[in-house]
Order: sequence, then structure tokens, then C-alpha cells
Amino acid sequence: MMQKTPYRGRFAPSPTGPLHAGSLVAALASWLDARAHGGSWLLRIEDVDTPRCVPGADAVIVRQLAACGLLADEPPLWQSTRGTAYAQALSTLLDGGLAYPCGCTRKDIEAAWAARGKLRPRFGELVYPGTCRCGLRGKPQRAVRLRADAVVDWHDRRLGPQRQDVQRDVGDFVLRRADGLWAYQLAVVVDDAAQGITDVVRGEDLADNTARQIVLQQALGLPRPRYLHTPLVRGADGYKLSKQNSVAALDLADPVATLQAAAAVLGLPRLLATSACIWLAQAVPAWGERRSPMTRGGAGGEGGPNVR
Repeated sequence: MMQKTPYRGRFAPSPTGPLHAGSLVAALASWLDARAHGGSWLLRIEDVDTPRCVPGADAVIVRQLAACGLLADEPPLWQSTRGTAYAQALSTLLDGGLAYPCGCTRKDIEAAWAARGKLRPRFGELVYPGTCRCGLRGKPQRAVRLRADAVVDWHDRRLGPQRQDVQRDVGDFVLRRADGLWAYQLAVVVDDAAQGITDVVRGEDLADNTARQIVLQQALGLPRPRYLHTPLVRGADGYKLSKQNSVAALDLADPVATLQAAAAVLGLPRLLATSACIWLAQAVPAWGERRSPMTRGGAGGEGGPNVR
């Protein structure tokens, strides 16, 4: 009988400020899912976007998680230490003709679409029209992009079947930015594989990134994790809570109450406990019972991505 790969999950915050109520929902869900499957839970500090990182925020995040009883099973990994691994992955893609240098500015992209008589907005961004696919044509290199010719079908354990035409909806996306920084998509794919992550549990706002990450996983010959995207916490204005909107940091005066509020978003019942550790011990089986349709090995479980 083939032995199943041990479950390995992770929480991967960006240190752009302290955790807030929305962050804790994703952290708690990933921790509970790992514990319910008898697996490991890792912490990764995604600090590749250095201009947005706040000095000391990583230490604050670790303390906030600890106050809620969410302790990682291995030392945290900082993406800022991983440049060599990202460079090796990028070289593999360039050598295989799967990535190419790009010299386009945002203004160039807007002009390219305007010349075709339309713009292609997508969440405030323009779909890249492939201008540099056949060469820079005298322009200096600014970034590196992946050739993303794929329609990706994937399964989310909460959202169900998903599909995205990456070329139509996104275009060839950036792997290394014009400012020399590593793009999120490349860093997260390389690190998930390096850490042996089997299950990604994160906020629903990141679901749209999944197809791009699957394309990259296939291009690099890396395994695909299972995905579960959790509900978002929204403010009174209807927008999701975010550090950019100056949302308040977690109130840790009563960790049990704070955990219970996050659990309510996840559809878990109210639990009575006098400490975070006792509360979490009760929450693990509650998660397993409520999340039974999302068990590993179900629809979209084992197996490679369906990329056409």
C-alpha cells in the first residue's frame, strides 16, 4: 500500500504591519487544518516586497500568533534569505524558453492596448499583451515574464471547481520585477515546494493567484498542493480588512475571545475555554467535523494540475 505524503501546511504573512482580524482567520484555519490531519504547521515570513515591509513587524506577528497559541513546528522561514533559490528557478525557466526578458513600462502596456482600440483592466491592472515575447527590440530589460499559455482547471476545497484562462485574464506575468525584486508568484511556488507544503490554506482574496502558481509549478516540475481559500473578513464599508486600510491590530487582551471571533467566520461553533490552548484543543475536532467534505484526497486531491 502506498504511503500518503504527510500533511504540511503553512501560514505566510507579509510583515507590512501587525496581524488583524482577517489575518487571524487564515492563520487559524491553516493551523486547525494541519492539526486535524495530524500534520505539521509552518510559518513563512513573505518579505520579498521590501519597500512595503515594516521593520520589526515580523517579530510582532510571531508574538501575536504565540499569544493565540499558534506555534509553528519548525523555525520560521524568511523569503528575504531565499534569493539564490529564486535565481536558480528563474534560470531554469529562461534556459527552457519558458520565460523571457521584458522592457515594457506600464505606459507601454497601456499604449499597446490603446493601439488595438481597447484597454483590458483586471483588478486595476492591465493584461500584458505579449509585446516582448519575440525580443526586446532595442528596449532595455526591465523585468522577466513567464510565457503563460494555459487554461487551468483546479479544485478548491471550499469554493469547488475553478477555471482560469491565464493568458486571456492575466497575460505573461512577472517573475522578477523592474526594481529587481522577486515577484510573489515565483517566491511562493519555489518556497512551497522547498518546504514540502502539501496543503495551502489562505484567504479567498488569494484564490485568483492559484492558476498562475499552478502554471509555474508545472513549468518548474514541482508538485501541486491542495488548496483551501477561507472567507474574508469585511469592514462596515464592505471591503476586506487590510493593513493598507489601516485596520486595527489584533486585540489580544482576551485571546480566547479573539480566536472565537475568527472561528465564527469559519463556521465553527462557540467553544467555552479558559485559555487559548484549551480552546484550540477543542477547536481541532470541531474543525474536522465541520470540514468533513474538505478532507484530503477528495475531489481535486492527489494528482497533477489539469493545464491545457
